[in-house]
Amino acid sequence: MARAAAVTPAMPAAAGGDRSALVLSRLQLLVTRKLDGLLQGDYAGLLPGPGSEAGESREYRPGDDVRRMDWPVTARTTMPHVRRTVADRELETWLAVDLSASLDFGTGQWLKRDVVIAAAAALAHLTVRGGNRIGAVVGTGAPAPAGRWRGASPATGPGTLLRLPARGGRKEAQGLLRAIAGAEIRPGRSDLGALVDMLNRPPRRRGVAVVISDFLAPPQQWGRPLRKLRVRHDVLAIEVVDPRELELPDVGVLPVIDPETGELHEVQTADPRLRRRYAEAAAAQRAAIAAELRAAGAAHLRLRTDRDWLLDMVRFVAAQRHARTRGTTR
Repeated sequence: MARAAAVTPAMPAAAGGDRSALVLSRLQLLVTRKLDGLLQGDYAGLLPGPGSEAGESREYRPGDDVRRMDWPVTARTTMPHVRRTVADRELETWLAVDLSASLDFGTGQWLKRDVVIAAAAALAHLTVRGGNRIGAVVGTGAPAPAGRWRGASPATGPGTLLRLPARGGRKEAQGLLRAIAGAEIRPGRSDLGALVDMLNRPPRRRGVAVVISDFLAPPQQWGRPLRKLRVRHDVLAIEVVDPRELELPDVGVLPVIDPETGELHEVQTADPRLRRRYAEAAAAQRAAIAAELRAAGAAHLRLRTDRDWLLDMVRFVAAQRHARTRGTTR
């Protein structure tokens, strides 16, 4: 299944700019009230980075990064040890935000686009403190060529990828979020691989890279750039999912529109075999996405439009902290 079919969004569309400002204001209020003070200490963020300042040593545990082996201590004790590091006070976080046309859709409490902005707002709130900087690259789709045949990949035209420089301070972070929320979603799909690769150029000092997308593009398109990004940075992949992309409801004849191509189809959802095949194909697609993210070494957080995304983020942070305490981050 190349991508899940999308029905018309349940939330009525208001004026683009007004709606984006309203959603962003609501999200920032939620983030400020519920996430403030969640992370304390040397590092504040969703994915604790390793830093560069040397700390104390401890015994090696399965899952530890072998690049942090403390060879002098290992030689003295004849037991493998790794060197802990204290995260830098000034951390640079970069977001790769996919706003392809498939993100302008949702049948739950939120549009997928809203959840993308929510994730960016939470990251900005948790990382922009103590001199930390945050920047972003944004993909907003690409015009689909006229007469495009089924199965062809949408083109990525010039000007569909936007870079927002990394800057410190809450005021600059607010401006970055407004730019992301106000980005105009265009027809077609932006090249997720090219979007991720923008985080590799120019080379930056070690930091945190976050990719926010529905990852409906073929894994072979973005898998290699993600692995390349992981060589230098800690990578977090935030996958945004709508329940209708996982299973179809039994509602009779359902008109569905592919938001990336504009193609309209009528689907007979009363057919149980069709619903079963759809669910199986969707499960296989999500399993392939998860497998590619694991192969790239990225931490994986899935957010759904019909669930409390804030609670899912809190649980993710708790799991990451627990994993690091036990010596593994995956």
